[in-house]
Amino acid sequence: MKRASCKLRTPTSKAQIGTKRVRRSPRPLWSRCLTLHHVGQCHVSRESLEKRRSTVALQNASAYGMLATTATFWSAALLCRFWIARRDFHAKSLKNRSPFPRIVVQADRSALNRRFASSLGMRVLLLIFIVTAIVFSALPVLRCLCGRTLMDYKLWYDTGRHMLADHEIYFFRSGKYDFMYPPPCAIFLAGASLLGQCGLILLLVAINSVSWLCSAWLSAILAGGEYDARNVWLYVFPSLLVIVYIWSSYHLGQPNLVLLALMLGAFVALRANHEILAGGLIAVAAAIKAFPVMAIVYLLYRRYWTAAISLIVTLAVLLLILPMPFRGFERAWRDLEKWSAGMLKYSAAGVAQRPMRSYTWKNQSLVSVSNRLLRHVDADAASAPHQPIYVNFTDLKFSAVNAIVIGIALGLGLLFIAVMPARALRTGESDATEFALLLLLMLMLTPLSFGYFFSWLMLPFAVITQRMLVGKGYAILWWTLPALALLAACLVFPRGAQFYGNTFFATLLLFIGFSIELLHCKQRTDPVQLAAT
Repeated sequence: MKRASCKLRTPTSKAQIGTKRVRRSPRPLWSRCLTLHHVGQCHVSRESLEKRRSTVALQNASAYGMLATTATFWSAALLCRFWIARRDFHAKSLKNRSPFPRIVVQADRSALNRRFASSLGMRVLLLIFIVTAIVFSALPVLRCLCGRTLMDYKLWYDTGRHMLADHEIYFFRSGKYDFMYPPPCAIFLAGASLLGQCGLILLLVAINSVSWLCSAWLSAILAGGEYDARNVWLYVFPSLLVIVYIWSSYHLGQPNLVLLALMLGAFVALRANHEILAGGLIAVAAAIKAFPVMAIVYLLYRRYWTAAISLIVTLAVLLLILPMPFRGFERAWRDLEKWSAGMLKYSAAGVAQRPMRSYTWKNQSLVSVSNRLLRHVDADAASAPHQPIYVNFTDLKFSAVNAIVIGIALGLGLLFIAVMPARALRTGESDATEFALLLLLMLMLTPLSFGYFFSWLMLPFAVITQRMLVGKGYAILWWTLPALALLAACLVFPRGAQFYGNTFFATLLLFIGFSIELLHCKQRTDPVQLAAT
């Protein structure tokens, strides 16, 4: 028998003599190179690895931008087509008047709503959601099983293991904290890490899926009330418009969908006068990621005293009392001190514990966009060694930029207060617009606002969809279409549009449009009619 020549041969045992040798398929090049790299026979420079990672990150960013803008474009097209169809429908109804035109139009409209809000439509929508959630959840799990990059999931697992081993969870590496979330979040990750790395990922994507479903449902309730929440369009359009940000939460392992569900649950609780529950839900969100604590300013202004006290007490319990059985009082206090000192850091070099990414195109907050456009800072500093990119129109001092940021923030806050209706004039419609404005304001004012944060646009888009369904959204549509166009700018300029803050300015346009809508709603409200009812 003719032997195949090969340089490396494994010794043949006696049991294998006379048996047919099975030729193994050659190992892939990346696997051989990885093995040789570990044994010291394949030398890859650190610079080339960083460059390769940077290239992959840019390719992923471009792909996500294409996905986002494509979804935004088709959602806007469907929204415009639906608007035109409704306009033609009303024009045809007015042209063919009957002795009772209002009754006929209402009957036809109810038939149209029954067609799209039927139980069959909801079942189909639920099936589409389940399939999409399974696909989004399977990809991170498959990356774990194949040994690929785990994004932030690896950080969550390592933090949980540090917590179980009673190690430090806030330590400097390359001049920053790897883990910058509050101590209660580390306690949860410690329990989740007991499931193993893939088990932790499976648990987190399952939580994200439940949070997505709850967020869509609560957004529909806030926008349309209990009855109109059964309309399929209130679920389709908002989720489709923010689908890329939802995918980013799955892909990176970020909890912003959980935060959205908690905030929407708090809004529903406030409408039902359950202030203790509302404050507790906001406190849980702030214990996961700090920035939702800004909502306490709204609670105090609206005189939700019970909700504000509930938020403070619950947050104190989560930050101090909950870690004590695991870390002891002194260790828990030291963890809280180190975390708060790291998060309150703000300088010309960066914000909090993300100095390299604070002023880059990935951050779409008011602070980042202002520094990027008004100071001579690198807009792509988070990448590997590269040619610096500057997009500033002028070069102001850091103190001057801070003065501008504070002025804009105060202006947005005062505008929000000015358009709020009085407590006695509030309705379900005005509350939905007010809560949407609060979320938009928080997205712009938080110092770090990366792409996945903007899944919070689900409620504003749900409110816009509801206004279109009842024929009252034509005014706000003129602000929504330019905002969608700004989001769709990533289709042509995947990174260039984000360099100049397209997501921030789209959010700003939505904020202005909702402010005008809430002002009109405030002017339409009749105090005498409300007093009579």
